[in-house]
Formats: sequence, C-alpha cells, structure tokens
Amino acid sequence: MTTGAPTRSTAPEPLERDEDGQRLGALLWRPGPGWRAVSSAVLGGGIGPRSWVLNAQVAHGYTRTDPDAHLADLARRAGLHGPGVGLMTAAEVTRPGAASDGGVDAVATAGIEVRGWAAAPGPAVPGPQAPGTINIVAFVPAPLTDAALVNAVATATEAKVQALLDAGHDCSGTPTDAVCVLAPEPPPGGPAEPFAGPRSLWGARLARAVHAAVGAALPRPGVS
Repeated sequence: MTTGAPTRSTAPEPLERDEDGQRLGALLWRPGPGWRAVSSAVLGGGIGPRSWVLNAQVAHGYTRTDPDAHLADLARRAGLHGPGVGLMTAAEVTRPGAASDGGVDAVATAGIEVRGWAAAPGPAVPGPQAPGTINIVAFVPAPLTDAALVNAVATATEAKVQALLDAGHDCSGTPTDAVCVLAPEPPPGGPAEPFAGPRSLWGARLARAVHAAVGAALPRPGVS
C-alpha cells in the first residue's frame, strides 16, 4: 500500500473560491468519460455514468437548504459539464487523506465535530443537517456490476468505521457522511466484476485504501 496523492487521472485538483467573506477550498476530479459511479451524494447520487466529482468545502454553520443547487452552481463556475457528483463538507479539504492499494485510489476528507453511532436511539432530524462530514472518493480500475458497486459502498463504509475505531474515536461516523466509488464502464457485452465485498479481490483493495485514507484524514482524539 502507498499513501499520498492518487496517481493517473484519479488525482484531485485543488480549487479555491471566496464565499460569504471566507476563502473555501474544493477538490475536483476530472476522470472524463468512460466511468460509472455509485454515490450517496446530494448531487449526482445513485448509479450511472459520471465524468467529474467535486468535493466542496462550506463554512461551519452552513444554513442553505438547497445543497444540490449550490453544488450545481459551483460545478458550473468550475466549467464542468455533463453528469457528475457533488459532495460538500465543513472539513478542511486542502489536507485530505489519500492512499492506494493494488490500483485502487481513495481520498477522504474528515470533519467529525458532529458524530455518533448509526443505531443511536432518538428521532430522525428532518431536512439537511450540519455538514461536518466524512467524504470518501475512490476509484477502482476494474468494471463492476451494479450489485458490486453497491457492495463497494458497504465495503468502503465498513473500512471507514474501522478507521474511526482504530484512531480512537467512539463513533461510526457523522450524520452526513457520503461516499462515491467510480469504476470503468464495462465494454458492450463485456465482463464486469460481480463482487466488491471486503474479501473479494477489488473489495479488499478498496477496503485497505479507504481505511488508510480515512485514517490519514482523521484528527486524533484530543487534537483540534
């Protein structure tokens, strides 16, 4: 496994903008055509062809109730066209965690001010929530079936939780964590990997890359 910036077309481009009197960053991936993504993002979520991914930092205390429209506007301002994925976080995106394993590249940004356990008791919170957020973007170099893409999200999430526990954080994540996994589109009539669980070939590599990337992005307990 190697840590540091991803290689090839999967390396993110840093962006900056002025918004509401603050200087805010973003990470932009431009893999281009020929990729499919599965994502829980508010913009471009679901499964389908995606040619770019934008992970945009927003201010603490973010109050907009239209994050999808906000991200679409940021994408237009960055000159992006076609289908893409937009994520946001209040975390500092200029210091992401990144790792690679066997051809899989993963980048994570991590804000964990608002965190807890997924199965904690209590009522749901309606509407958008505070964007503390751990965002994960990963590239798998092998075509994956729809089922394998969904499996990849589960694998990446398991690896994220493992990284949180290994770093000493007593939580499974934040209420707004998001993930995006991209893989090449299968050739017409061609094969695609049917599995991406943590013991499959590509799922194991994805898990290790995400675990290392999230671990590198996380603040240590007691460290601001």
